[in-house]
Amino acid sequence: MPMADYLARGGVLTAPGNVPPRVRAELLRLMSSFVDSELAGSAGFADAINRAPGIKERIAASRIVLEKADHAERVLVLMAEFGTDTGRYERAHDWSARVPRDTEIAAARQGGDARLSVFHYPLEGWTDAVVMNVLMGLATCVQLEEAARVAYQPLADAMRGIAPRERRHMELGLEGLGRITAGEGTDAAQAAVRYWWPRVAASFGPAGSDRFERLRAMGLRHEPNEALRARWEAAARAALAGHGLAA
Repeated sequence: MPMADYLARGGVLTAPGNVPPRVRAELLRLMSSFVDSELAGSAGFADAINRAPGIKERIAASRIVLEKADHAERVLVLMAEFGTDTGRYERAHDWSARVPRDTEIAAARQGGDARLSVFHYPLEGWTDAVVMNVLMGLATCVQLEEAARVAYQPLADAMRGIAPRERRHMELGLEGLGRITAGEGTDAAQAAVRYWWPRVAASFGPAGSDRFERLRAMGLRHEPNEALRARWEAAARAALAGHGLAA
């Protein structure tokens, strides 16, 4: 069976030597986006540790920073099997670098940095960090469900192992949001929702993407961007409503 037909019918690849060149390029692009986003997310959230209002919150923030870096390392190990120089890769960018809050960023790579555009924006204070963590955490849960179906089995396995910890990060955010809205922080939380909502939504990419069809044929995508975004929107609206907030 031709490789294109094999992948289109749900075939699985198990090692770098089995991966055709065109699939290899797109697979590495997918993995680099994940690694860069996790490294940037970890670096950006590190400052939140010292902004946390209590010990419980400091522990939660520290866990998120640590585990996101660990997730990046897990996938970078897979990239090394394709020849990526991991030491050089880790030093390639300033993962804590951010742009001004009002900057308009296209949902595309910024130079060689493949992080999702949402991770180019800075966090401002504890409430802002918690809201971003909740909204992006819910998006990550949806995106990881899609990534766990990728045709490259080692990556799919890695994503299935990462998913429960990313879900726990989101749940820690919801717990923190509950404490914020139970006090006098509802207005600040609502302002943060207005800021982060469109930026997290952009992380799903454009609707009607031509690239999606190409990736689906390679077994690297299964659901279109708009379907994933709709699932996130429904989950996020329900989560916010539970705390008296609206999208």
